[in-house]
Amino acid sequence: MAQGDEPDGRGPRLFCFGFGFSARAVAARLGPKGWRIAGTCRGEEKRRRLEDDGVEAHLFDRGRPLADPAGALVGTTALLVSAPPDAAGDPVLDHHAADIAAAAPAWIGYLSTTGVYGDTGGALVDETAPLRPTSERSRRRVAAEAAWLALGREHGLAVHVFRLAGIYGPGRSIFGQVRAKQARRIAKPGHLFSRIHVDDIAGVVEASMARPSPGAVYNVCDDEPAAQADVVAQACALIGLSPPPLVDFAEAAKEMSAMALSFWADDRRVDNTRVKRELGFAFAYPDYRSGLAAVLAAEAAAGGTGSTVEG
Repeated sequence: MAQGDEPDGRGPRLFCFGFGFSARAVAARLGPKGWRIAGTCRGEEKRRRLEDDGVEAHLFDRGRPLADPAGALVGTTALLVSAPPDAAGDPVLDHHAADIAAAAPAWIGYLSTTGVYGDTGGALVDETAPLRPTSERSRRRVAAEAAWLALGREHGLAVHVFRLAGIYGPGRSIFGQVRAKQARRIAKPGHLFSRIHVDDIAGVVEASMARPSPGAVYNVCDDEPAAQADVVAQACALIGLSPPPLVDFAEAAKEMSAMALSFWADDRRVDNTRVKRELGFAFAYPDYRSGLAAVLAAEAAAGGTGSTVEG
């Protein structure tokens, strides 16, 4: 998508339904390349902060559709959707499917989750694997994926689905818990998690924009599924702390929230071959070791220490 190809002659425009962690990374990658950035948020304070950062911000949530959808979407080259579905369905499609079809972006990306595969007992899954979600949260994602792909088929739109593994990056990693001495190393032999650095999510999205493939589904994860205990130990080593002792999963589970238990309920390894083969994408952070080192360097450069725990 070269700048200058757009009907209004003002260069490419990205519109994000949901301007969260991943969308911000995509915007940070595209903005310096001449893209205009617009997106939605749920509150007035967040809207003002986005506007201060140069983002054209619009209020949106289930109870508050876009005030002027045609005006908000006009000139949109690429539409990125990270707003999650809720119990009633996908709020973006429920309110604005017709508006999106009328705007006809050249590329649409829907950010989903590898949770749609459910529990495979540790078996490797690619994009052709059956969808057997074990949580209500992931079942909603399966329905949302299907709805977005159907919109693409019905209106001839280039819709793409990205199934993201556990996301981490600067400000959202294990370092916050490690520094606060709240991290635990949980022993569950053979249980591995797939992860993805947020900058590699942005890179995959940009690569897809350069090679649109209507209806394509991509797993977005690094090359090395890893045990939670190994990731905690590596984070400790990077900042010079002794790792906490191993705790058996059965014991740790007694103090876990329902959300945490839902993540541990599924055991699968995720195959990222398609994004490499079809998009020619090379991961900047192919494993948790390189990714954590990059997070630490980025947080040090920004003068921060990170806060949120990686899943």
